[in-house]
Amino acid sequence: MTPVTAPDAPQTTTPPPEELPELRDVSEEGERPSITEVNGTVARFEMAYQLDPNQERYPFGPTLLARLPAMLWFFFSLAVAGMVVLAHHSSSNSALYIWVVERDANRVLPSSVLAFLVLASGIATLVRTHMRGVIVQKGGIEARYLLAAGLPRVRQWAWAQVHRFILDESDGGVVLELWTGEYEKLPHVARAYDLAGLLERKAAQHGIPVTKLASLKAR
Repeated sequence: MTPVTAPDAPQTTTPPPEELPELRDVSEEGERPSITEVNGTVARFEMAYQLDPNQERYPFGPTLLARLPAMLWFFFSLAVAGMVVLAHHSSSNSALYIWVVERDANRVLPSSVLAFLVLASGIATLVRTHMRGVIVQKGGIEARYLLAAGLPRVRQWAWAQVHRFILDESDGGVVLELWTGEYEKLPHVARAYDLAGLLERKAAQHGIPVTKLASLKAR
């Protein structure tokens, strides 16, 4: 009886390992390339923040009635300074020279120093008054008040903090109802109806409800 031999087992050969592509050395480069540049693909990212919140800025200054006292004081200080300068350049026999320049010897504060202080006060009052008002920006609202003591106060609100706008159709006044339940009346500005119209358009963009009242003063 002839023995049966098993067929030969198939022989497997392992392919030689492929050489890895040469890696790019970026350690010595000034700027590291991004993944999209290395892989040759394009990736798009959606930004969740504002690059420049001051690109859209609408300032509204105070009314003429609010600026009138500061303007009067500024013109008075300007007149005082001009009178002192004129007195120093006048003739020594003139009454203005004698009253301003010659009598400085008996004064505690010279007229030139007093005129400088009055003029500086007039300029500061005028600048401080013009800083009042409302500024509507891309990121929210900024209100600048002037307290009774003369100190400025600045309040800022983002659009997400405003729950509702209350507009007074009689004079263009605006009241903010905040998300905390508080109410804040914006200072009255010169172009009140323009401000109310702008805030109404901003409210439509940010989904903020608007309530229009006939008159807030009667309530």
